[in-house]
Amino acid sequence: MSRRRTTERNRRSTEPEINNARPGLSLLSEEQKAQVHHYALSILGRTGIRVDSPGVLAFLERKLGVRAEDAMLRLPAEVVEEAIRTAPKTIDVHDRLGNHVFKLGDDSLRFGIGVTALFYQDPLTDNLTPFTCRNMQDMVRLGSRLPHYDVISTVGIVQDVPVEQTDLYASLEMIANTTKALVLLVSDEYKFPAVLDMFERLHGDLAVKPFVLPYFNPVSPLVVNEGTADKLKVAVERGLPVIYSNYSMAGASTPLTPAGTLALLLAELLAGLTISQLIRPGAPISLGMLPVYFDMKTMMNFYDPQSILINLACAEMMAYYGLPHTGTSGSGTGWGMDLIAADTYWLNTLTFSMTKGGLAPFIGDTLGSKAISPLTLVHVHEIIDQARRFAAGFQLDDEHSVLAEIDEVKPGGHFLTVSSTLERYKDGYYTSPLYPHWSMETWQLEGQPAADSTLRERTVELMRDAPAPVDHEELMAAGRAFIATL
Repeated sequence: MSRRRTTERNRRSTEPEINNARPGLSLLSEEQKAQVHHYALSILGRTGIRVDSPGVLAFLERKLGVRAEDAMLRLPAEVVEEAIRTAPKTIDVHDRLGNHVFKLGDDSLRFGIGVTALFYQDPLTDNLTPFTCRNMQDMVRLGSRLPHYDVISTVGIVQDVPVEQTDLYASLEMIANTTKALVLLVSDEYKFPAVLDMFERLHGDLAVKPFVLPYFNPVSPLVVNEGTADKLKVAVERGLPVIYSNYSMAGASTPLTPAGTLALLLAELLAGLTISQLIRPGAPISLGMLPVYFDMKTMMNFYDPQSILINLACAEMMAYYGLPHTGTSGSGTGWGMDLIAADTYWLNTLTFSMTKGGLAPFIGDTLGSKAISPLTLVHVHEIIDQARRFAAGFQLDDEHSVLAEIDEVKPGGHFLTVSSTLERYKDGYYTSPLYPHWSMETWQLEGQPAADSTLRERTVELMRDAPAPVDHEELMAAGRAFIATL
């Protein structure tokens, strides 16, 4: 035997057996990740960030031993690097009942519904109405019923209560209508401590088996606004895990080039990370971007295919740092749950499913994120189902290659009754729980229904039957009593 053949045989004998063929997606090389990191550190060290909260700015000045100029603070590279080292690599998330439900930062993708819409889009007519407490109840229960949604984010801004109580009633509807983990957005920074106090009154210590993840946004470019800074400090001091995510409008609030937007947004995220670790070393935090584009002709923002690339780049940078990632859901496009929205949701969900993982918490909003449609929750739930099936790959080994059955069937035979078909036909291929596999003739016999009519009927059925938690009435009564004392 030749030396070449012997070497080849030995190489094959030492290779691990391939059992699972999984698709993967990689965007940045290790050298490019280091380069992007260098860009972000350069922005923080040269340009700096503006911190609008006098109290948080004074705290940072004391911790860093520097003086800000016009609230502008430059962060040394070594301080940022230390923050990356001290932040936890994963975050344990529980449900309201205390059950551990997932670990943010592991190699899996999680989804949630939301976020902060002003209008509700009727699932039968597509008509828009101002978002109400009843809409919040219905949407939270629907998201709670659909199993692929791991978290419930603040769905809308309720407008049928006094404006000073909007955040309190919206948050009460969330905690009382699901036991799933909550991603909490509070628009009025002065009400944020009161919302946490209400949750503690209804549930107990939120830092023990945490199920609430407050969500904060800085203001691009490079501003940690007063509300964000103050709320971040309150949440971190209470021991809560937090999500720190920024929102770009490329060509307006961030550079038009994807590289410029990525570098700027990453600098903002590292600034938030650094602030959290200066407040409390080891504070759990997840970072992410919502990278949209700005059309100067229509004055609208929208997701572009390069938005998806920036989201993937952010996911890879968080894996590079070993930090939990919270990315975009590709939401906000379309005029409801239509072809426009489906395009973006499919592109975002499928590509995101092939990364290291993270949380995509904002599914359901449409019309530039001003409205939310329950149809979207139901349709995208199916997209998630198929994307996860795609990302899981398939088994590739002797058992699953069924060579003996192929030999037994012979050329011209069939596989309808072989063991591998009979054992696996129920889960061997995807069957939609929403859209039936009809032939043309069956579709004609059924009256040629449109796919969206099937979606509407199923959504209304799911909403009608979505149950309330057993302690719903008790929590609502206690929450209303708490709000009345403020």
